Amino acid sequence: MTTTTAPALPAAHRGLVRTVLRLHRSALLVWGAYVLAMAGWMLWLRIVTLDEIWRESAACRRRGGCIDIESAMSYGMYMSMIGTLVSYLCYGVAAWAGASLTGRELERGTAQLAWTQSVTPTRWLVVKLAVPAALLVLGTTVLVLLYRSAWGADRSVMGDEWDYPDPMVNRGPLLVAYALCALAVGALAGLALKRALPALAVALGFMVWFHLYLDQHTGDLRPTGQPVGTRPSSHFWPLHLMATGIVLAVTVVATAAAFWLLRRRSR
Repeated sequence: MTTTTAPALPAAHRGLVRTVLRLHRSALLVWGAYVLAMAGWMLWLRIVTLDEIWRESAACRRRGGCIDIESAMSYGMYMSMIGTLVSYLCYGVAAWAGASLTGRELERGTAQLAWTQSVTPTRWLVVKLAVPAALLVLGTTVLVLLYRSAWGADRSVMGDEWDYPDPMVNRGPLLVAYALCALAVGALAGLALKRALPALAVALGFMVWFHLYLDQHTGDLRPTGQPVGTRPSSHFWPLHLMATGIVLAVTVVATAAAFWLLRRRSR
């Protein structure tokens, strides 16, 4: 009995993974294109644009100290645009997760159909979350590493500081945590509302509020005993990691609530 049924579980699991990838192929392609576009843009700025700025600056010094302000400003301007796009990617993740990952399948009844076959509701949700979570972690980690390199390559041509909202999010695991939080919140909204558009609106609205709220209050997490006006760069990692812990805590709560709600409704 054991030898005949044990291999069926991995096979069913692999089949469910393939189904998730097939159903959400368009979203996967969009995510891959987004990561490649942001990565390519940052690499171009870091390797090509910054090298041109350095060569022009050297030529200016040889000619008596002229400054190519337009070239220098373009690097900081484009990095600021990239920083905003990368920092707010959690909005798109939340909208997709609420509308498509769970909400649409519950609304159309395809999830309930899967539960009546070889897939339990719990396993269905595990795979639904695990597959995109793995892709999100991989993609956002690449973006974090490239952003850190491009942001810190030459601070003289950058117009922002370490404690600005976008660099605070994008230079460490906080960006990854936001993406996973948006995934969990979107899945929970879809399970709770069982309709794509309302779930999209609720998940997106929550992540916009949560992201902006934490942006405004991350500075309040500074080490105790420090004056309000004190902003040493050594505070980055304590503040960043504390904010990451808060986002991950919300992620865990949303994930636990999603599984609890699913078990309650599938009894």
